[in-house]
Amino acid sequence: MDTVKPMEQKTMTFWEHVAELRWRLLVAALALVAGTVACFFFVEPAAEFISRPVGDMQFVYLSPPELFMSYVRIALLGGLVVASPIILFELWLFVRPGLSRRERLSLLAGLFFGAVFFAVGASFSFFVIVPFSLRFFLQYQNEAVKAMFSFSEYVGFIGSMVISFGAAFELPIVVSFLAGLGVVTGTGLARVRGVAVILIFVAAAVITPPDVVSQVLLGVPLVLLFELSIGLAKGQEKRRIKRLGLED
Repeated sequence: MDTVKPMEQKTMTFWEHVAELRWRLLVAALALVAGTVACFFFVEPAAEFISRPVGDMQFVYLSPPELFMSYVRIALLGGLVVASPIILFELWLFVRPGLSRRERLSLLAGLFFGAVFFAVGASFSFFVIVPFSLRFFLQYQNEAVKAMFSFSEYVGFIGSMVISFGAAFELPIVVSFLAGLGVVTGTGLARVRGVAVILIFVAAAVITPPDVVSQVLLGVPLVLLFELSIGLAKGQEKRRIKRLGLED
């Protein structure tokens, strides 16, 4: 008895793909809205949590809607996190019919490890890099000039740091994907290792405050991730050569 679903048996027309994409995007948008509304009820504890790196410092807001809009941004970010499983599942349902079994497994692995690496990078940024950065900036206050942060600017600073580090930690996933397509090779990446390390620490010097500790805290993990990327690329290269050999 054939157990394949009708959706997977027939070739969908362009407009059927458009209709399905519209439905998937609608479900994802509704999940994001629902997650944001739900997170807004817990926005004050969330605001207290992200304020921990500054200790007992009092924040200010400089315009009537600033604090409310900051709360909306926090709730929106929380809603994105809460809704991300549904959003990724809708993405999976949309692309799944057109993928082979091997491609499906690769995509699932990429989505899973991509989420894990992003979470690790974001956590590393919030719990390690942000406190070091704040200590560096706060050391310049004195009796005449006291630090007083706008809450909106602080939320923007935290958000940009967390997202930047989360995206940077996606390096192994991106390299593995490109290696699977044959765009890059592990051998080629290993050949430019020295240049890559220099560029990584230059980037770390630009992104972080101008102190050696913060630069090292960012540079060293990125170098390790680059080495991991080389290993993953070499593994993908071997599998690709083997697959092409079997096809020949």
